Amino acid sequence: MTSKTRHILGISGGKDSAALAIYLKDKVPDMEYFFCDTQKELPETYDFLVKLEGFLQKPIARLNPKQGFDHWLKVFNGYLPSSRMRWCTRQLKLKPLEAWAGEDDVVSYVAIRADEDREGYVSTKPNIRPVFPFKENGVVKEDVFRILEESGVGLPDYYKWRTRSGCYFCFFQRTIEWVGLREFHPDLFEIAKQYEKEGPVGEQGYYWNSDFKLRDLEDPKRVLEIRKHHEAAMEREKSSRRATRLIEVLENAIEEEGNGKGCLVCTL
Repeated sequence: MTSKTRHILGISGGKDSAALAIYLKDKVPDMEYFFCDTQKELPETYDFLVKLEGFLQKPIARLNPKQGFDHWLKVFNGYLPSSRMRWCTRQLKLKPLEAWAGEDDVVSYVAIRADEDREGYVSTKPNIRPVFPFKENGVVKEDVFRILEESGVGLPDYYKWRTRSGCYFCFFQRTIEWVGLREFHPDLFEIAKQYEKEGPVGEQGYYWNSDFKLRDLEDPKRVLEIRKHHEAAMEREKSSRRATRLIEVLENAIEEEGNGKGCLVCTL
């Protein structure tokens, strides 16, 4: 006797995974939703999950790692996660997912759009098979916005100042997003700042960004300079007519700062 195949969909707290959940609501009625909760998320993310649950009429399982961020920070000797060493993704996102899936036969629905040129990492476990409905059905970014608008779920409130889901101290944040964190959540900014450590004389310390320390963003002149740069980028995007929505203008403007793309597990 074979066990029943489970259908699962990971909710990141971002627009794409939320739109996919809405898109598949009636197509896959036995879908199980999950959110890997690092307990270092933005309040807006938790609020958005509750709103999405209301539409789906199903709970989103919160997968909590057995040991949280602070535990693993000690294991890695205070070495903050970075694009070169994403231990946060492995320990706080992927391992809880794999433990929850167990040895069941699982189909995992991944929210990569048809207009994106990237692969999705779900798991190397042979019992977890990823599928990409948006890619298969030609769903692009504009469709995602339409799905969220028509459902009434809309966008998470953090999109007013930040373009990605994930931990509030995510190292992939652009400079203007760090400035936004300090403005909208000064308490969380202070906590993020406390994680940074000076190194011994002549040695590198541990910082979220290789280009600056968070305390640098408490300098009004530095913040003014960052805001002017961001406003200029926003104006260029508006005049270029590449984007028709304010959120797209924001995304394109922030993208100019570089830092690469966020981790797939956290940003879908």
